[in-house]
Amino acid sequence: MQPFIETMTIVLPIFLVIGLGTLLKQLGLFDDAFLRQTNRLVYVVFLPLLLFYKIGKADFTSCFNAPLVIGSSIAIAAGFAMSYYYTGKRQYSPAIRGSFSQGSFRGNLAYIGLAICLNAYGETGLTKAGILMGFLVPVLNLFAILALLLPHRGIEHEEKKPSLITQTLLNPLIIASFLGIIWSFWKLPIPAIIDRSLFITTGLALPLALLAIGGSFSLERLKGDLKLAGLATTIKLIILPLLATLLLLPLGVSGMDLGIGILLAGTPAATATYIMAQQMKGDAELAGSIVMLSTLASAVSYTILLLIFKTTGLL
Repeated sequence: MQPFIETMTIVLPIFLVIGLGTLLKQLGLFDDAFLRQTNRLVYVVFLPLLLFYKIGKADFTSCFNAPLVIGSSIAIAAGFAMSYYYTGKRQYSPAIRGSFSQGSFRGNLAYIGLAICLNAYGETGLTKAGILMGFLVPVLNLFAILALLLPHRGIEHEEKKPSLITQTLLNPLIIASFLGIIWSFWKLPIPAIIDRSLFITTGLALPLALLAIGGSFSLERLKGDLKLAGLATTIKLIILPLLATLLLLPLGVSGMDLGIGILLAGTPAATATYIMAQQMKGDAELAGSIVMLSTLASAVSYTILLLIFKTTGLL
């Protein structure tokens, strides 16, 4: 009983804050305009500041784990290959292929991944997860673009491709992570006034992110093919963490690093999958269903995963 209670103290607060966001939206205290601005602020300002601050103050040599980065990147590539091959064999339409594949491997690392690692492993876990995320976000974006563009090859020319590549390179989370890595690697100081200002400001990032997820939650998005959405959710929440485990263990990754790698692999589908599906001729309804379904199911999958961590000594 004790492991279950300890596990719930990690998982439940995150989903209670998400639930609070949903409640505030229902009570009319959030509106769509507020949520759009909040998401933009979190994505462009608060999360980048959080990543820079936590990574920049860390000891890079003790927090960076190359096998963890390599294994996690291979797991993402394998998730893309598996889901893309499956939709090809089933001869789904290009729109469905892109949305299904993207939803099967692209996780919500920034909003839910960082929060779960912080609750599970504390500030050290947040820092290690932030460094890992700095390397994984470009990988995720690359395969997300491939998943949406490849099904349309030979059908039409995609004019948005260069601008999307530029957006990937200029992603604020990537820039902030790598600036933090440089700061940490060279052991550059952060002036006391700036340090205290960042300490206050970055405390807003994860609560606002979780409230925004809750406020954006809508059962109306569960309009797509729920059978396909359920399969994508299964791949994202069960198969990908299992695959990450099988890849990381032979590479010698263990302890907290292994736990963080598995937790990030098991994040629900990112909200960006819905946005990109709209922009790049994917099936937006299917993408929305995958996001909603996987976010709901992750409350259960994370509980089970963390219980396994408790019994195996990973937590």
